[in-house]
Amino acid sequence: MLLNKKISISYFVKQVKWQIFFVVTFALTIGFLHLTPVLADIAIPFSILALLGTIVSILLAFRTSQSYERWWEARIVWGAIVNDSRILTRQLNQFLSTKEKEEIKIFAQRQIVWVYALGETLRKVGFSSKVEAYINFHKISAVNIPNAILDEHSKQMGFLAEQRKISEFQQLQLNETITKLCDSMGKCERKKNTVFPRAYSLLLHTLIYVFTILVPFGLEHSQFTIQIILSILIPIMFIAIEKTAIMMQDPFENTPVDTPMTSLALTIEINIKQMIGEDEIPQKKDNELYFEM
Repeated sequence: MLLNKKISISYFVKQVKWQIFFVVTFALTIGFLHLTPVLADIAIPFSILALLGTIVSILLAFRTSQSYERWWEARIVWGAIVNDSRILTRQLNQFLSTKEKEEIKIFAQRQIVWVYALGETLRKVGFSSKVEAYINFHKISAVNIPNAILDEHSKQMGFLAEQRKISEFQQLQLNETITKLCDSMGKCERKKNTVFPRAYSLLLHTLIYVFTILVPFGLEHSQFTIQIILSILIPIMFIAIEKTAIMMQDPFENTPVDTPMTSLALTIEINIKQMIGEDEIPQKKDNELYFEM
């Protein structure tokens, strides 16, 4: 997630450098050719340019809105994961006696590993040493590791119910919390596996470049400097807005604009360990980068 006070302009420029190069080269080429007899008499009505620009603006507004909605929904889901992780720990503290502190610790450790595993699975990166060690020690083998870890929650809860360490009502409440965690996991997977409609993106992308090509022919040729500046600035603004939407539409791609799943997982780990009375609690370090993962 990009940080407001440290946003890197260079990172964004790198994302659109080739588009900027194309627009600048094209604008300068057409601008100089307008000074020669080759293109001196070629012009299109400004009303056509204005109409096309309006269409592109409307489509861009919708595109950006939909992309931000995808990004924000992902952040809401991870906010729910933070809350439900705290709720699960609080319920365990309330339902289990002080004699069952070891059972609480097992739940807590598993929940911490689950949030890290979920984030790493969504980003399709290798598991961290913490997650890998837990998986190997408990011999968890499954296609969907986070789901298999949640299954261990359910098994332990059933075991506690069989031993009468929790009542049926308490088991129901714990099961409801685990169900919420599973639901949040499913929402993340749905968003990860549902791509933004390619046809819509291609249409908008094509219209922006058609507009870029037509801009120099719809401006006043006698104002050479103004023509060049507008032929560069207007298309680049459209391209920048489109690129921003593209960057936001997939919030689990291991990029600086991601949902900060690693940071949220660390927050969950700190909260859970404090709630169960652990002595060794990790600390969040000051972020020196312009983004938070």
